[in-house]
Amino acid sequence: MINKGPILLLLFIFTCFNLYGQYNGDSIPRETPNKRQTYLLPSILLISGILVNNSQFEKTINRVIREKVGDNYSVPLDDYTQYAPIALLGLANIAGIRAKNHWFDQTKYFLISNAIVSAVTHGLKRTVNKTRPNGEAYSFPSGHTSFAFTNAMVLYKEYQYTSPILAYSGFAFSGTTATFRMLNNKHWLSDVLAGAGIAMLVTQLVYHFEPLKNFNPFMKQDKISIIPQAGRNQKIGLLLSIQL
Repeated sequence: MINKGPILLLLFIFTCFNLYGQYNGDSIPRETPNKRQTYLLPSILLISGILVNNSQFEKTINRVIREKVGDNYSVPLDDYTQYAPIALLGLANIAGIRAKNHWFDQTKYFLISNAIVSAVTHGLKRTVNKTRPNGEAYSFPSGHTSFAFTNAMVLYKEYQYTSPILAYSGFAFSGTTATFRMLNNKHWLSDVLAGAGIAMLVTQLVYHFEPLKNFNPFMKQDKISIIPQAGRNQKIGLLLSIQL
Protein backbone atom coordinates (compact mmCIF):
# COMPACT_ATOMS: atom_id res chain seq x y z
CA MET A 1 0.00 0.00 0.00
CA ILE A 2 1.45 3.38 -1.04
CA ASN A 3 1.47 6.01 1.69
CA LYS A 4 -0.40 8.94 0.17
CA GLY A 5 0.44 11.30 3.06
CA PRO A 6 3.69 12.71 1.63
CA ILE A 7 2.13 13.08 -1.85
CA LEU A 8 -0.87 14.99 -0.48
CA LEU A 9 1.45 17.15 1.62
CA LEU A 10 3.54 18.06 -1.44
CA LEU A 11 0.41 18.94 -3.42
CA PHE A 12 -0.82 21.12 -0.55
CA ILE A 13 2.53 22.92 -0.25
CA PHE A 14 2.76 23.64 -3.97
CA THR A 15 -0.86 24.79 -4.09
CA CYS A 16 0.03 27.29 -1.35
CA PHE A 17 3.09 28.38 -3.33
CA ASN A 18 0.93 28.89 -6.42
CA LEU A 19 -1.67 30.91 -4.54
CA TYR A 20 1.09 32.99 -2.96
CA GLY A 21 2.50 33.75 -6.41
CA GLN A 22 -0.93 34.73 -7.76
CA TYR A 23 -1.52 36.98 -4.75
CA ASN A 24 1.60 38.98 -5.62
CA GLY A 25 0.16 39.97 -9.02
CA ASP A 26 0.71 39.01 -12.61
CA SER A 27 3.96 40.85 -13.29
CA ILE A 28 7.33 40.00 -11.82
CA PRO A 29 9.24 43.08 -10.59
CA ARG A 30 12.40 43.81 -12.53
CA GLU A 31 15.61 43.65 -10.54
CA THR A 32 17.37 46.93 -9.93
CA PRO A 33 21.13 47.06 -10.49
CA ASN A 34 21.86 47.11 -6.73
CA LYS A 35 19.69 44.05 -6.01
CA ARG A 36 21.11 41.99 -8.82
CA GLN A 37 24.71 42.72 -7.82
CA THR A 38 24.35 40.85 -4.52
CA TYR A 39 27.80 39.33 -4.41
CA LEU A 40 28.52 40.06 -0.73
CA LEU A 41 27.43 36.74 0.81
CA PRO A 42 29.06 34.51 -1.85
CA SER A 43 32.27 36.53 -1.53
CA ILE A 44 32.25 36.22 2.26
CA LEU A 45 31.74 32.45 2.02
CA LEU A 46 34.51 32.02 -0.55
CA ILE A 47 37.01 34.26 1.26
CA SER A 48 36.21 32.59 4.60
CA GLY A 49 36.84 29.19 3.02
CA ILE A 50 40.21 30.34 1.71
CA LEU A 51 41.20 31.90 5.05
CA VAL A 52 40.36 28.87 7.22
CA ASN A 53 41.79 26.37 4.73
CA ASN A 54 44.30 24.09 6.51
CA SER A 55 43.97 26.21 9.65
CA GLN A 56 44.03 24.98 13.22
CA PHE A 57 40.51 26.35 13.56
CA GLU A 58 38.96 23.97 11.01
CA LYS A 59 40.95 21.06 12.47
CA THR A 60 39.47 21.89 15.86
CA ILE A 61 35.98 22.04 14.36
CA ASN A 62 36.48 18.61 12.79
CA ARG A 63 37.80 17.17 16.06
CA VAL A 64 34.78 18.49 17.99
CA ILE A 65 32.41 16.97 15.40
CA ARG A 66 34.17 13.60 15.63
CA GLU A 67 33.92 13.68 19.42
CA LYS A 68 30.19 14.37 19.17
CA VAL A 69 29.15 11.87 16.49
CA GLY A 70 32.02 9.39 16.45
CA ASP A 71 34.56 8.39 13.82
CA ASN A 72 32.24 5.86 12.16
CA TYR A 73 29.26 8.18 11.72
CA SER A 74 27.79 7.78 8.23
CA VAL A 75 24.35 9.00 7.17
CA PRO A 76 24.35 9.56 3.38
CA LEU A 77 21.59 12.16 3.48
CA ASP A 78 23.85 14.55 1.57
CA ASP A 79 23.78 12.24 -1.45
CA TYR A 80 20.07 13.04 -1.80
CA THR A 81 19.55 16.58 -0.43
CA GLN A 82 21.86 17.98 -3.12
CA TYR A 83 19.17 17.12 -5.69
CA ALA A 84 16.21 18.53 -3.75
CA PRO A 85 16.35 22.05 -5.29
CA ILE A 86 16.23 20.47 -8.77
CA ALA A 87 13.16 18.47 -7.77
CA LEU A 88 11.51 21.62 -6.40
CA LEU A 89 12.29 23.49 -9.62
CA GLY A 90 10.73 20.71 -11.69
CA LEU A 91 7.65 20.40 -9.47
CA ALA A 92 7.15 24.17 -9.51
CA ASN A 93 7.13 24.13 -13.32
CA ILE A 94 4.67 21.23 -13.39
CA ALA A 95 2.45 23.03 -10.87
CA GLY A 96 2.45 26.17 -13.02
CA ILE A 97 4.00 28.49 -10.43
CA ARG A 98 5.13 31.71 -12.07
CA ALA A 99 8.90 32.02 -12.40
CA LYS A 100 11.19 34.80 -13.60
CA ASN A 101 12.03 32.93 -16.80
CA HIS A 102 10.44 30.56 -19.27
CA TRP A 103 11.16 26.89 -18.48
CA PHE A 104 13.66 26.66 -21.36
CA ASP A 105 15.64 29.63 -20.04
CA GLN A 106 15.58 28.11 -16.55
CA THR A 107 17.02 24.90 -17.94
CA LYS A 108 19.56 26.84 -20.00
CA TYR A 109 20.88 28.83 -17.02
CA PHE A 110 20.74 25.74 -14.82
CA LEU A 111 22.97 23.80 -17.22
CA ILE A 112 25.37 26.69 -17.83
CA SER A 113 25.73 27.40 -14.10
CA ASN A 114 26.35 23.76 -13.25
CA ALA A 115 28.85 23.33 -16.08
CA ILE A 116 30.93 26.33 -14.98
CA VAL A 117 30.73 25.49 -11.27
CA SER A 118 31.70 21.88 -11.94
CA ALA A 119 34.70 22.95 -14.05
CA VAL A 120 35.89 25.40 -11.38
CA THR A 121 35.29 22.98 -8.50
CA HIS A 122 37.03 19.99 -10.06
CA GLY A 123 39.83 22.16 -11.41
CA LEU A 124 40.52 23.47 -7.91
CA LYS A 125 40.28 19.98 -6.43
CA ARG A 126 43.15 18.75 -8.61
CA THR A 127 45.16 21.95 -8.28
CA VAL A 128 44.95 22.23 -4.49
CA ASN A 129 45.00 18.43 -3.96
CA LYS A 130 43.98 18.71 -0.31
CA THR A 131 43.48 15.55 1.74
CA ARG A 132 40.01 14.94 3.13
CA PRO A 133 39.57 14.43 6.88
CA ASN A 134 38.96 10.71 6.21
CA GLY A 135 42.27 10.43 4.36
CA GLU A 136 40.91 10.44 0.79
CA ALA A 137 42.07 12.89 -1.89
CA TYR A 138 40.61 16.01 -3.52
CA SER A 139 38.90 17.70 -0.60
CA PHE A 140 38.89 21.43 -1.49
CA PRO A 141 36.30 22.59 -2.45
CA SER A 142 33.33 20.32 -1.79
CA GLY A 143 31.67 19.10 -5.01
CA HIS A 144 28.45 18.03 -3.30
CA THR A 145 28.17 21.46 -1.67
CA SER A 146 28.89 23.45 -4.83
CA PHE A 147 26.39 21.34 -6.79
CA ALA A 148 23.69 21.75 -4.13
CA PHE A 149 24.17 25.51 -3.79
CA THR A 150 24.18 26.00 -7.58
CA ASN A 151 20.79 24.30 -7.75
CA ALA A 152 19.50 26.26 -4.75
CA MET A 153 20.65 29.53 -6.31
CA VAL A 154 18.87 28.79 -9.60
CA LEU A 155 15.67 28.06 -7.65
CA TYR A 156 16.11 31.30 -5.70
CA LYS A 157 16.71 33.46 -8.78
CA GLU A 158 13.62 32.05 -10.50
CA TYR A 159 11.14 32.41 -7.61
CA GLN A 160 12.47 35.12 -5.31
CA TYR A 161 9.66 37.52 -6.27
CA THR A 162 6.72 35.26 -7.03
CA SER A 163 7.15 32.66 -4.27
CA PRO A 164 9.81 33.62 -1.69
CA ILE A 165 9.16 30.59 0.51
CA LEU A 166 9.84 28.28 -2.41
CA ALA A 167 12.83 30.39 -3.47
CA TYR A 168 14.56 30.14 -0.10
CA SER A 169 13.65 26.50 0.52
CA GLY A 170 16.51 25.29 -1.68
CA PHE A 171 19.07 26.74 0.71
CA ALA A 172 17.71 24.58 3.53
CA PHE A 173 18.62 21.50 1.47
CA SER A 174 21.97 22.84 0.27
CA GLY A 175 22.87 23.82 3.83
CA THR A 176 21.93 20.33 4.98
CA THR A 177 24.16 18.89 2.26
CA ALA A 178 27.13 20.96 3.42
CA THR A 179 26.52 20.02 7.07
CA PHE A 180 26.40 16.29 6.37
CA ARG A 181 29.56 16.45 4.27
CA MET A 182 31.28 17.47 7.49
CA LEU A 183 29.34 15.12 9.77
CA ASN A 184 30.23 12.20 7.47
CA ASN A 185 33.93 13.19 7.70
CA LYS A 186 34.07 13.79 3.94
CA HIS A 187 35.04 17.46 4.07
CA TRP A 188 36.56 20.21 6.18
CA LEU A 189 34.79 23.47 7.03
CA SER A 190 36.79 25.40 4.40
CA ASP A 191 35.73 22.94 1.70
CA VAL A 192 32.01 23.53 2.16
CA LEU A 193 32.36 27.31 2.63
CA ALA A 194 34.34 27.66 -0.59
CA GLY A 195 32.01 25.28 -2.46
CA ALA A 196 28.96 27.31 -1.46
CA GLY A 197 30.66 30.61 -2.29
CA ILE A 198 31.80 29.49 -5.75
CA ALA A 199 28.36 28.11 -6.60
CA MET A 200 26.44 31.20 -5.55
CA LEU A 201 28.91 33.59 -7.17
CA VAL A 202 28.96 31.78 -10.53
CA THR A 203 25.17 31.39 -10.66
CA GLN A 204 24.71 35.06 -9.77
CA LEU A 205 27.02 36.01 -12.66
CA VAL A 206 25.16 33.71 -15.08
CA TYR A 207 21.85 35.35 -14.19
CA HIS A 208 23.43 38.79 -14.47
CA PHE A 209 24.88 38.30 -17.97
CA GLU A 210 22.15 35.90 -19.18
CA PRO A 211 24.20 34.06 -21.82
CA LEU A 212 22.29 33.01 -24.96
CA LYS A 213 19.48 35.25 -23.74
CA ASN A 214 17.58 35.35 -27.03
CA PHE A 215 17.91 31.65 -27.77
CA ASN A 216 14.60 29.99 -26.92
CA PRO A 217 12.96 27.83 -29.64
CA PHE A 218 10.16 26.84 -27.24
CA MET A 219 8.92 30.30 -26.22
CA LYS A 220 5.56 29.79 -27.98
CA GLN A 221 5.25 26.09 -27.18
CA ASP A 222 3.24 26.25 -23.95
CA LYS A 223 2.40 22.55 -23.98
CA ILE A 224 6.00 21.39 -24.08
CA SER A 225 8.28 21.48 -21.05
CA ILE A 226 11.79 20.25 -20.42
CA ILE A 227 12.67 19.87 -16.75
CA PRO A 228 16.24 19.47 -15.46
CA GLN A 229 16.89 16.16 -13.74
CA ALA A 230 19.92 14.78 -11.89
CA GLY A 231 20.99 11.32 -10.77
CA ARG A 232 23.76 9.77 -8.75
CA ASN A 233 27.31 11.08 -9.23
CA GLN A 234 25.84 14.46 -10.23
CA LYS A 235 24.87 13.29 -13.72
CA ILE A 236 22.52 15.88 -15.20
CA GLY A 237 19.73 15.11 -17.68
CA LEU A 238 16.45 16.49 -18.99
CA LEU A 239 12.85 15.31 -18.65
CA LEU A 240 10.55 16.08 -21.60
CA SER A 241 6.91 16.75 -20.68
CA ILE A 242 4.17 17.18 -23.33
CA GLN A 243 0.58 18.15 -22.46
CA LEU A 244 -1.88 16.40 -24.78
